Amino acid sequence: MPHDLDNIAVPPVAPREPHEHELHGRRWTDDYGWMRDHSDPRFLAYLRAERGYYDAAANRLEGLQTEVFHEVERRLLPTDDSVSWRHGSRFYYTRTVAGSEYEQFLQAGHDGDSDRVLLDGARLAGPDGFAEIGLRELSPDNTLLAYSVDTTGDEVYRLKFLQLATLTDLSEELPRTYYTGAWSADSGTFFYTVHDGLFRPHQVWRHLIGTSPEADVLVLQEDDARFDLTVQTTRDLRWITIEARSRDTAEWRLIPADAPHTAPVLVAPRRKGVDYSVDHADGRLVIVTDDGAPEFRVMSAPVATPGPEHWTELLAPRPGERITACHALRRHWLVELRRDGFPLLRAVDRATGAVVEIGAEIDAGHVRLATPVEYGDTTVTVVVESLTEPPSWHSVDLGTGARELRKRREVPGYDATAYRTARRHATAPDGTAVPVTLAWRADTPLDGTAPALLYGYGAYESVLDPEFDPVLPSLLDRGVVYALTHPRGGGENGRGWWLDGHLAAKANTFTDHLAVADWLADGIADGSRLATRGLSAGGLLQGAVYTRRPERWAAVVAEVPFVDVITSMLDPDIPLTVNEWDEWGDPRKPAEFDWMWAYSPYNHLPQGRRPALLATGALHDPRVMVHEPAKWVARLRATATPQDGPVYLRPELGAGAHTGPAGRYAHAHYEAEITAFLLSHLRATAP
Repeated sequence: MPHDLDNIAVPPVAPREPHEHELHGRRWTDDYGWMRDHSDPRFLAYLRAERGYYDAAANRLEGLQTEVFHEVERRLLPTDDSVSWRHGSRFYYTRTVAGSEYEQFLQAGHDGDSDRVLLDGARLAGPDGFAEIGLRELSPDNTLLAYSVDTTGDEVYRLKFLQLATLTDLSEELPRTYYTGAWSADSGTFFYTVHDGLFRPHQVWRHLIGTSPEADVLVLQEDDARFDLTVQTTRDLRWITIEARSRDTAEWRLIPADAPHTAPVLVAPRRKGVDYSVDHADGRLVIVTDDGAPEFRVMSAPVATPGPEHWTELLAPRPGERITACHALRRHWLVELRRDGFPLLRAVDRATGAVVEIGAEIDAGHVRLATPVEYGDTTVTVVVESLTEPPSWHSVDLGTGARELRKRREVPGYDATAYRTARRHATAPDGTAVPVTLAWRADTPLDGTAPALLYGYGAYESVLDPEFDPVLPSLLDRGVVYALTHPRGGGENGRGWWLDGHLAAKANTFTDHLAVADWLADGIADGSRLATRGLSAGGLLQGAVYTRRPERWAAVVAEVPFVDVITSMLDPDIPLTVNEWDEWGDPRKPAEFDWMWAYSPYNHLPQGRRPALLATGALHDPRVMVHEPAKWVARLRATATPQDGPVYLRPELGAGAHTGPAGRYAHAHYEAEITAFLLSHLRATAP
């Protein structure tokens, strides 16, 4: 049936410039390859026309958008403080302020002093009102704050140093830096990363506070384009660590924090397919690795002889568990792990071996460390939440497991008892049980009559654990069942879950997501009113299920979708190509080309009537270039029939990040747009 969103003017038509490609015996034509040149004035003109077309359509749902936005706005406390955390002798926290898009970062009062605002995101924003903090690292002596800001969304961060005594920036600034940084023990030297022209962090530099950045020293450069560099400190602040990491391989180096000019020392040379991470305690390294343990174990080695031949097992792997991290504390090993698809914390007493496990303890819930952990800590703060339960912060004694509630997020007008959530499983075509986390209103019948929205990702071993979102009740209150899918390719069920959903096995991600949709349609939700949504690699998932099963969906939302798989992975001159080959494959190789070609949405057209599609992009996005969704939309439009649903492209033409508009109100407006689009096509607009 028609929707208010669809009764609008004729959509833009992109110029076609056919270009023939041939590789591995296959020939294909790309009519829109010219869009790769973002300097072509036709491209910006086309994006502007697409945005105008989308805005005209979206304006027809302005009433519903406004309704949803105000619902979300009412669930946001105008002013709220986070729980505080200790750094050395001082405490810090963040605050949201009424009317402000961005949070503040504060230092708690000390010896009668008042609390002080150290950073205010609103004051750091650029001309377009955009600000993203890249890093925020306090010096060991609490005299300086290293912080970096991006004001366009391109993830190029300007690094500055704030003198806490005077709340003034030091004169030195570094204009092009990336995420992660580390202080020397004396707070006089700062290590930072720099990315290359393809946005790969390939260098670690050392800056001496009080000197010109021109005098900074290159500490390490990574020339293998498959590897990224990060820099940080061990939990006890004794060592600065530099990690080189590809998708499945790691290599670490150490620099004494009290001798920052020392050359970095290698822990263990990289071996293809061997992953490891490093912490330190009492002269020994604590190493989490999959060497000899597919789902990882914890090893130990002397700092003086750190090579794998000296590794001894500290904590053995357990069946059904994936160890993701081990924090070395003075009295405990604090292990982060996953069991049965859910996160869990385990504290092991270093002296006695006694174990305390810390779980969510709520239905389909999620627990994680909420604040930084220091070496001497015997208690930690965790946050617990679910799709329907707002977050609550608890102080947990690592020796006894005793919990004390520190804070529960207030959500005005929201009653968690009116909603339900549960973890269920669908069955994939190969018999694999695919987890799905459901949320619904208690008065919504799960009898095959309700509309449903699926959300999925499924890549990089990343995990989409259930978290509370103040937008979600606006869907649930209109009778929509929400299904957070956990397909293979993600890390919900461990390293094996990722391995079975990438490279040659990537198709499992798509069939898993479709299996959840079919399971929902088999008596739980209305199979004619299913929608699906995902972002980035999750946008690829949306493109794939849109192409494979267009009849399954009432609407599809693909945010910044990676959909031109073959072209992008053949181009080493754009970001995220060479270092992505270990995730998707290298199409220069015939076998890998074949499996990538089989699912690349841009190279395949949906067969049968197509549902409504909304794709998004961002002009400054360095991760998925905006020409990918633009090309895809243009090709779909050129091949559409009158029976097909509408196709929209919502490009962000000003400052904007990979994940959408920054700022809590700007993002709430964006979510209201997307939600209104979905509700309209799900025919679920009335609360």
